[in-house]
Amino acid sequence: MKNILTAVIILLIAAAPAVFAQNDDEITVEEFYLQNIEMAIIKEQASTLDRDSKLLALKNIEQMIDDGKVTSGDPEVHYILDYLAQEGIGREISESGRLVNNMPIVRKEACALLGELGGEDAKNTLIDITLKDNEPMVISEAVYALGKIGINKNNQVSQAISSIVLTQNALGPDDNLAYSSLLALEKLAAANDGLSDPLAFQAIIAIAQGSYIRPVKMKANELLNKLRKY
Repeated sequence: MKNILTAVIILLIAAAPAVFAQNDDEITVEEFYLQNIEMAIIKEQASTLDRDSKLLALKNIEQMIDDGKVTSGDPEVHYILDYLAQEGIGREISESGRLVNNMPIVRKEACALLGELGGEDAKNTLIDITLKDNEPMVISEAVYALGKIGINKNNQVSQAISSIVLTQNALGPDDNLAYSSLLALEKLAAANDGLSDPLAFQAIIAIAQGSYIRPVKMKANELLNKLRKY
C-alpha cells in the first residue's frame, strides 16, 4: 500500500502543473492531491479478497458521491463499481477448487451506488447484473437502480426488468424482486413519459395475478392505472 501511494503521489506531482494551468478556478492543489490519493486507496481496498475492505471501498465511494466529489457517470468510479458488482459472478476467483469471492452483499451495495452514479455505462452494468446474477437481493437492487437512472432507449431497460420478472414468476415468485421491479418500471415511466413496451405490461399483469403478497399485487394494479394516464 505504501509503495502504491508513493508512486501515485510522484505521478500527481508530475501532472499537476498542466492540470492547474487549465483549471485554476475549479480545484486547488490540495484538493487535487487528496481526491486522487483517495481514489488510489479505494482501488486498493476494492482489489483485495477481504469482504470488509470491499465494503469499506463502497462506503468511501458513497461518501464521495454524497459530498459532490463525483460527477454523473464518472468513468473511474464506474470502473470500481463495475468491478465490485461482478464479484463472484462475472469475475470468479477459486482456491483449491473453491470459489472464494462470492460476495452477494458487495454486489448488492455496488448496484445501489451504480444507481446513484448514473449514466450509460452504469445502466449497461446493471442490465448485465440483472440478467446474470443468481441472488434475488442483488437482482432487486440492480433493477431498482435501473429505474433510478431512468434511461430506457429502445425499451432496453424495461425489457430486461420484465424478462427477469417473468422468469422469476415461473421459477418461484419473489415478493421483494417483484416490488422492486414495479418501482423501477414506475420510475422509468415517469422519466420517459410512459411505457411502450408490451413485455412490461405483461410482467406487471403477471405480478397482479400471481402468487404474491397483497401489497405487491396492489402496487401492480396501482401501476397499471397510472400507466393508462400517459
